[in-house]
Formats: sequence, structure tokens, C-alpha cells
Amino acid sequence: MFLILALIATLIVWGWWTYPRIGGLLFDLITRLEARLSRVTEVPVAIERMTLATFQGGARHNAPPLLLIHGFSADKNLWLRFVRSFVADHRVLIPDLAGHGKSGFEAGGDYSIAAQAQRMVEMLDASGIDKVHVVGSSMGAYIGTWLAAHYPERVLSLALMGPVGVNLPQPNEVEELVKQGRNPFLIHSRAEFDRFFAMTMASPPWIPGVLLAAESQTYIDRRAELAEIFDDFHDSPRMEPWLSRVRVPTLLLWGREDRMVPLASAQTWMAGIPHARLECWDGVGHLPMVERPERTAAQYREFLNGVRESCIA
Repeated sequence: MFLILALIATLIVWGWWTYPRIGGLLFDLITRLEARLSRVTEVPVAIERMTLATFQGGARHNAPPLLLIHGFSADKNLWLRFVRSFVADHRVLIPDLAGHGKSGFEAGGDYSIAAQAQRMVEMLDASGIDKVHVVGSSMGAYIGTWLAAHYPERVLSLALMGPVGVNLPQPNEVEELVKQGRNPFLIHSRAEFDRFFAMTMASPPWIPGVLLAAESQTYIDRRAELAEIFDDFHDSPRMEPWLSRVRVPTLLLWGREDRMVPLASAQTWMAGIPHARLECWDGVGHLPMVERPERTAAQYREFLNGVRESCIA
């Protein structure tokens, strides 16, 4: 009887210990399959002081390339479903930002918005790319806007999804939690991860529990790293003084149920970039490219077509 109980206890402990690891292996397998379906491959790009992991693919003829920039604590995998709609006629470049994904973290590495934008310029140079259409999500939108304002010769257009980077006109759930010392990105337990995950999307796709367990463990393991990256980007200068420098066609895409960045922030962006076009979607949260990948791609395709027409005119 004792041996049976010991065996059951061992199986329970083994299952608890390996469950996130199994999820991690499954996640890697699914990512490789998604990348193949999206016709992109992993390409390391050496820049000053580090190497950035990227997905690259797509056509290399006349249409200018697309640069897709993910947000804080995310990685390049977020764009795989979205980019599937563009590889037939655009070269695409999707990096893991420094400190994220497979690009690696270095303590004291400077993860400010200005530094991350500079790395994007170095990556474009190393890839032999002159000008790009930039698409950014959340912190990636902050970086993309910094690029458009400070490196205008490199940016052809700007699409911003739930952008951070301006002073908030009203209290925000994330900012309030940070002030209380409860940064929702800095995860200590699966329960905290589940609350955080619920904040990111209003209509998330179905994700198996084993994958969520793996993602939760990744956040827990990287908590100290994410804290340093968050401090660097959160302390970066807000964009208001430079928004008027953004002269390229600009699309703002916001989910009305975005709990990370309130829709009220759009007022500041539209005041600073008055030529920008704002699209707001019901039933969508902070990550439209994940929640509605086909619709987001169609919206962006329409925007890109308008950019081309304005250039021809």
C-alpha cells in the first residue's frame, strides 16, 4: 500500500514538474509549423554588441519591406498569423527586440525606447534595407513612432496598434497597479499569470492549458529581467514633443476593450498626428493581430493601398 501511495505521489510530482516543460516543447513545435505556413524562416542578424533573432521572408521585388515590432514581454511569434497575408508581395522583417524572445537579455543592456529604435536602424542596415513600412504593437508602436520622428528617412508609413508612449488622459489599470507595486507583467504564480493574460485580450484564441502553463513559467523565470526592461522603457521620454515630426501616413488601430492602454489615449495621438486615421473595434482588446488576425490584415492592406495611391498621386 505504501509503495502504491509513493508511486502515485511520484507521478503527481513528475506531472507538476514536467507540465510546463511539455508545454514549452509543444509551443516550439507549433511555432515552427506556424512559421512554415507563413513562409518565414528564422534569421539571426548581427548588430553592434548583439545578435537579434528575426523571422524573415516574403517577396523581394518592388514593394517596400514591412517591419513588424512586438510589444513589451512579447516576441516575434505574435505576428505569424497576421504576416501570412503579406509575404506574397512584401519582404517582411520581424525581430525579437533586445531582451525578448530569442534575442537574449543582458543586465544593464539599455532597453530604453531610443536604444531599441537605434537597434532597429542597425538591423535594417545589416539587412540591406533602406526604407520600411512600420507596424508596431504597444511598446513596439512606441518604438515605431520614435523611428518615424527621429529617423524619418527610414519610415514610409506607420501603423500603431494599442500604442503606449504618451501621457495618459485618465487613470489606467496597468499604471494604477504599477503605482501600487503590483506590476501585472511581473508574475509570481500561475494565478497572477491568468489575471495578466485576461487583461491582454478581449477575445483570445483558444490556447491549450499546457501552453498557458509553459508561458506562465516563462514569465515567472524571467521576472527580474522583465523588471529591468520595463523600468528602462517606462522611464523613456513620452512622445508628445515629437508627434508633430511624424509626417508619414499613420494608422491607429484600437480595441475598445483594451485594458492595457485606454482608448482615451487616442485623443493625444490624434492631436499630435492630426493626419492619422483612427480605427476602433468592438469586442477587441490589446492585441488585434492575435484576436482578429485576418481582419487586422485586411485593415492594414487597405491602409497600405491608400499609402501607395497617395505616393502615385
